[in-house]
Amino acid sequence: MTKVGIIVGSLRKESVTRKIAENVAELFPSEYETEFIDIGNLPLYNEDIDTEAGAPQEYDEFRSKLNEVDAVLFATPEYNRSMSGAMKNALDVGSRPYGQSKWDSKPALVMSQSPSNLSGFGANHHLRQSLVFLNMHPLQQPEVYIANSFDLIDDDGKINNEGTVEFLQSAVDAFVDLIKQLSK
Repeated sequence: MTKVGIIVGSLRKESVTRKIAENVAELFPSEYETEFIDIGNLPLYNEDIDTEAGAPQEYDEFRSKLNEVDAVLFATPEYNRSMSGAMKNALDVGSRPYGQSKWDSKPALVMSQSPSNLSGFGANHHLRQSLVFLNMHPLQQPEVYIANSFDLIDDDGKINNEGTVEFLQSAVDAFVDLIKQLSK
């Protein structure tokens, strides 16, 4: 069974980003297991508390979860034309200690959303830039930008636009193909 970790950059309880990611998690084939990996409890990355003598328990637990996944789906809102501070902090925690990055060589799917027409374009590209540096393999096509996202979620938290669901399914299918290619 292939395991895909899902990291959501929004910490809000009723996050639209999380709702979209929950919908996407259901689109994976049955031989894929998805698991949401919480980043809201991670202390800000600080080398002074991440030493050979020990690290915060939250860092250790997060890194352990990353060790267990074969690929990562990143779902991010756009904050000030970039990813959220919580997402950037998670990238930093997972990349340390130096030389022991938990991100290394993993396939990645980046999805961004925004209530505006810009679709989280800036967040998507900033996140991709970091993933390339971390030696991850982000899916190139299709790029996943979701515009007017607040209008896409119904009262039950489901995506209400069939065209959007079909597009997201095509992205998941391409991501599964990438995971298979990289696991050979």
